[in-house]
Amino acid sequence: MIEKLLVANRGEIARRVFRTCRDAGIGTVAVFSDADADAPHTAEADVAVRLPGNAPADTYLRAELLIKAAVETGADAIHPGYGFLSENAAFARAVIDAGLTWVGPPPEAIESMGSKVESKRMMAEAGVPILSELDPAEVTEADLPLLVKASAGGGGRGMRVVRSLGELAEAVEGASAEAASAFGDPTVFCERYLETGRHIEVQVLADTHGTVWAVGERECSIQRRHQKVVEEAPSPFVDEAMREALFDAARKAAQAIDYVGAGTVEFLAGPDGRFYFLEMNTRLQVEHPVTEATTGLDLVSLQLRIAEGEHLPIEEPETRGHAIEVRLYAEDPAEGWQPQSGTLHRFEVSAARRAFEVGPGVRLDSGFVSGQTVGVHYDPMLAKVIAYAPDRRSAARALAGALAGAEIHGVVTNRDLLVNVLRHEAFLAGETDTAFFDRHGLETLARPLATVDTVRISALAAALAGAAANRSEARVQRRLPSGWRNVRSQGQRKRFRQGGDEIEVGYSLGRNGLRADGFEGVELVSAESGAVVLEVSGVRRKFAVARYGDTVYVDSPEGAVELDVVPRYTDPDAALAAGSLVAPMPGTVVRLAVEAGDTVKTGDPLLWLEAMKMEHRIAAPADGVVTELPVVVGQQVEVGTILAVVGDDE
Repeated sequence: MIEKLLVANRGEIARRVFRTCRDAGIGTVAVFSDADADAPHTAEADVAVRLPGNAPADTYLRAELLIKAAVETGADAIHPGYGFLSENAAFARAVIDAGLTWVGPPPEAIESMGSKVESKRMMAEAGVPILSELDPAEVTEADLPLLVKASAGGGGRGMRVVRSLGELAEAVEGASAEAASAFGDPTVFCERYLETGRHIEVQVLADTHGTVWAVGERECSIQRRHQKVVEEAPSPFVDEAMREALFDAARKAAQAIDYVGAGTVEFLAGPDGRFYFLEMNTRLQVEHPVTEATTGLDLVSLQLRIAEGEHLPIEEPETRGHAIEVRLYAEDPAEGWQPQSGTLHRFEVSAARRAFEVGPGVRLDSGFVSGQTVGVHYDPMLAKVIAYAPDRRSAARALAGALAGAEIHGVVTNRDLLVNVLRHEAFLAGETDTAFFDRHGLETLARPLATVDTVRISALAAALAGAAANRSEARVQRRLPSGWRNVRSQGQRKRFRQGGDEIEVGYSLGRNGLRADGFEGVELVSAESGAVVLEVSGVRRKFAVARYGDTVYVDSPEGAVELDVVPRYTDPDAALAAGSLVAPMPGTVVRLAVEAGDTVKTGDPLLWLEAMKMEHRIAAPADGVVTELPVVVGQQVEVGTILAVVGDDE
């Protein structure tokens, strides 16, 4: 029986496992890097052990430090979560050799599925349909399009789509470099790429007594950079006949490697309903909550009970209703999915409950809380938001509403994209293949929920809230209206910037109330530093306003608006030289493609940054000459650091 469990992970998954442990009366041990010293998972465990450093290679990937922490705190079991060492057979063996209970599959099963090349061979022998492997050196035009994939690891890293033979060499080099960095193994291979495939996966559970469950399927087709964004159970694409075939293939896959514990068998299905084995994840999946919602199971609890040697019932659980999960990332979809970092001043999804519960409603599984810093060392996922309802449309509506009403201040996120997807007619119709973003246009899907009119009136609310804050802090004559004069000459003016647009708000407050330029029919009901109520053509609208430094966030039912306060005077020394390329995010320079003095064309790669486990290509904005290249490989850069300067040919 497990008495004390160490979770060899961080963030949301660590908190998720601790939640089940609290319910079961199991003691908990957290581990944390220096960057995670104040993270919620560190505080929620009974005890926590520091892993000196920040980078995963120095902390969460150090097997010997994790086992030492378990031994020193009296833990008798280790749960690996997902990512990091969760699919590392050597770590599993080390845990077992230390006399601890490993909450996961046998090391041999992990090993057999660790290589995508080897795992496909085994699955073919077990009668599971596969896509044939292609040797990059032997690819022809007839094989296009194809996908270059890392043999080890997952999560979309080490993957490139190739549509012409001229792209192949760079794709193989880039995928290999990314795979070596992420997984320590540069091996890559190719396979046929299905442009409109459906990503369908089956949750399996197996005990040590030979019982294997197929616990419902999930669809995870809406992806960016081969990483899942929206997941749901059951799949709207799968009928009963296909479901039975998927379940049969998943059971065969688990039985072929003598699997034990929770795992996921992933398939790619074509429009004709034929499906092919992709890989088996020998761990708990990020998207496991949708299966929990539709089955009523606690998959973490089952993992623990299986590790303790308990039997699974012979009968598999039935599923009911529909669940949809979205991954809320600190990233900017409109700017090539650039990961974001900074202080998460406020993070509140008021419609969501935080405890593990079943039944209709919205659930939040998050690794972040208000006031926490979103760093550059780990994946930029802030949270998973999950809705469960009797039917698919109801789940989508509840989830979209919860996200739209969330208060997220401090970092750019993909929230508006997620809401637009959930409300899109193609999504509601179940048309959710892997080409969803390409087909419907990222520019359309990533558009802000707030319209131009919403931005304008939100700017007015921000100006009025700022004036109220100034009056509340005044040391004399605090009761006077904002901008009061004995003889009025002109009103108050406030300027804001949103993206590349500047918004000027002119207003005055007098005996007759609010007069605002360009806002006929708008009356002020009340204004405080944090809340403004305006009556627009007889309809009262509420605005929540929060300011952090020179950035103002305005939340209303019409959409969230972020505004930068424009200072009255600017510093001329802050201007950048023409042609300067600055770091869009904190990261590490991993490769250089040019030298100072080189001539480049528009779109030519200059260098690559690695941030939040992904490589980001920095390209020339115009034809010209690289006049400055002030960075070197291995250099850490902050947001705004000048990476290169491209000048005119002359």
